[in-house]
Amino acid sequence: MATAADSHDVIEVRGARENNLKNVDVDIPKRRLTVFTGVSGSGKSSLVFGTIAAESQRLINETYTAFIQSFMPNLGRPDVDALRNLSAAIVVDQERMGANSRSTVGTATDAHTMLRILFSRLGTPHVGGSGAFSFNLPEGMCPECEGLGRVSAIDLDQIVDRDKSLNEGAIKVPGFTVDSWYVQIYATSGFVDPDAKLADYTEQQWADFLHKENTKVKIGKNTVTYEGLIPKVQRLFLTKDRESLQAHTRAFVDRAATFTACHSCGGARLNQAALSSRIDGLNIADCSTMQISDLADWVAKIDDDSVAPMIATLRETLDSLVEIGLGYLSLDRQSATLSGGEAQRVKMVRHLGSALTDVTYVFDEPTVGLHPHDIQRMNELLLRLRDKGNTVLVVEHKPETIEIADHVVDLGPGAGTHGGEIRYTGTVAGLRAGDTLTGRHLDHRARLRTEPRTPTGHIAITGADLHNLRNVDVDIPLGVLTVVTGVAGSGKSSLIHGSVATRDDVVTVDQSPIRGSRRSNPATYTGLLDAIRTAFARANGVKPALFSANSEGACPKCKGLGVIYTDLAMMAGVATTCEECGGKRFTAEVLEHRLRGRNISEVLAMPVTEARDFFTEKQARAILDRMADVGLGYLSLGQPLTTLSGGERQRLKLAIHMGERASTYVLDEPTTGLHLADVDQLLALLDRLVDAGNTVIVIEHHQAVMAHADWIIDLGPGAGHDGGQVVFTGTPAQLVADGDTLTARHLRTYVNHS
Repeated sequence: MATAADSHDVIEVRGARENNLKNVDVDIPKRRLTVFTGVSGSGKSSLVFGTIAAESQRLINETYTAFIQSFMPNLGRPDVDALRNLSAAIVVDQERMGANSRSTVGTATDAHTMLRILFSRLGTPHVGGSGAFSFNLPEGMCPECEGLGRVSAIDLDQIVDRDKSLNEGAIKVPGFTVDSWYVQIYATSGFVDPDAKLADYTEQQWADFLHKENTKVKIGKNTVTYEGLIPKVQRLFLTKDRESLQAHTRAFVDRAATFTACHSCGGARLNQAALSSRIDGLNIADCSTMQISDLADWVAKIDDDSVAPMIATLRETLDSLVEIGLGYLSLDRQSATLSGGEAQRVKMVRHLGSALTDVTYVFDEPTVGLHPHDIQRMNELLLRLRDKGNTVLVVEHKPETIEIADHVVDLGPGAGTHGGEIRYTGTVAGLRAGDTLTGRHLDHRARLRTEPRTPTGHIAITGADLHNLRNVDVDIPLGVLTVVTGVAGSGKSSLIHGSVATRDDVVTVDQSPIRGSRRSNPATYTGLLDAIRTAFARANGVKPALFSANSEGACPKCKGLGVIYTDLAMMAGVATTCEECGGKRFTAEVLEHRLRGRNISEVLAMPVTEARDFFTEKQARAILDRMADVGLGYLSLGQPLTTLSGGERQRLKLAIHMGERASTYVLDEPTTGLHLADVDQLLALLDRLVDAGNTVIVIEHHQAVMAHADWIIDLGPGAGHDGGQVVFTGTPAQLVADGDTLTARHLRTYVNHS
């Protein structure tokens, strides 16, 4: 009996082959903290997210009725022989939170809901239930801005050309082409003459065209709703969060509209009744704009038995946000403006307060964006989740988090086709004693530079006061490697992006999404595809356009995507492999053409390292060499850019910019997603950039990069209004010897580690 019971204490994975996994068998202990390690592309995500979490979520979906399932995405079964003893999986990833301008840190964590209840119970004067304090409900929202906190003014000349008629294309709004349904309603409504120039409209026609309230009109046999152009543009474009818009639409909004705080509520989003109710002199909007660490102190002073249990829960939520290094945020901060790491930590706090137990929580590099000081607190929260009786699976590279694991699964030995195998499972001590790449690097430490390079000059920053910066004056040396560090929220990004990145000769390489569609891939983005198409065309005596999946050679059924996308309206869309081309993206005729024995689809499936050996062409080799230099040797040339992580996107951008003539590079956390062994390769790359005469400025928390720097600028001492000051400038050796900042203490421990 004991063995039968014991068998339920592990998640059994048998024959996993998702992506590059090579028939993997592994047992993962339940109700323990397991960390998955290995180089980028080794198969960690394929095992944890693509196999275990994906199958758990698919099985849960199958418990719904057929009717409900018909509205849900059809999740395919992962390529695995057997998975046993799964529990419900909750994925806590770094995806940006919903780009809805009504979603804030407060609404996402339920802290705002608890504040609303608090004010409905203790606020004076009493103005109603908790709904009276919600900017998302009619009884609480400001009637002027409808709870958005801002109003927009539209520049008419950006949305219409007064010298044209409707039939000549007078409306300049994206999607409002002459033959579009939108424009046809205006043209055939009878309110205006579609052939008259807008400048010749009568006062009544102008008012009807721009401002008329919703009115039913007959167009042919259809009755439709006519809406003035200004309210229509506001509804379609200006009530949505800017970041959720496509690039060309975002550019239109930036040209056409200016946003200002609502004069009625002052940006507080709430009506006057809600704002009149106070506790200890503060209204709910005051509480929402406070730094969370200050709000936690304020809530702790409320002593009233009638709300004691709820106050305890609210305090726990706010304290957890502070513990996890997010105390510098405020509850009214829009969710869409959070970084990937911040979004993941906000989601984590939500789960900490959950009453669920025996759940499998899956984390993707939860230490992203965290200073070593904050990593300790993150570790404590991971352990708290485990101690509630949950299984915690973490994909991670940082040794500080690997150290706390109950169990380690190390994949490798390499990336892509060279990975996908289990190299080690067991304790951290066993990993350290073993001979895997991760085990060998676990205690590896970058050494302090004995002879820092001499600056060739300085960039002087004076009076920097963006966000929380306190009138900062600092010199950034030229011609050397400078690392800007400090806890999350200390002002690093505000200082560098606000004062340095805007200069003409500066190339900024960050982790923001790469503009492009699901057709974009490393080959198209880097310009490599041009060289590939030219080589194929020359070898076969045909046009280069045949070898583009966006042009003549594209499979007609999927239009060169390789998959058919089914839009499910409110649900996530579903992609299925195109039956006609089998996912190869090109027509059968194009696939007949070969270059050194390979067709275009096979070449695009090659990882960068294999492609380097395959291509002799000078232009192609130069691009491929740069991609390998930045640690992307495992990426396949045709992998959609939408599937890349933030760290991979940043390194791909760096590969492109390395081919340009720049003098100053700004990199924002380039170690994101890098294995300990790959960090050394990154440091060598940064050295090459500096030795070629460039200035390199890195915003970074990784202690190996700090130790390797010529110069360090440390911000702090804390986060939010406790930060915004330069607390140290000098060499890493000086920081370790004499510094008394949080960074100094952690770096001292790091370099003295034996």
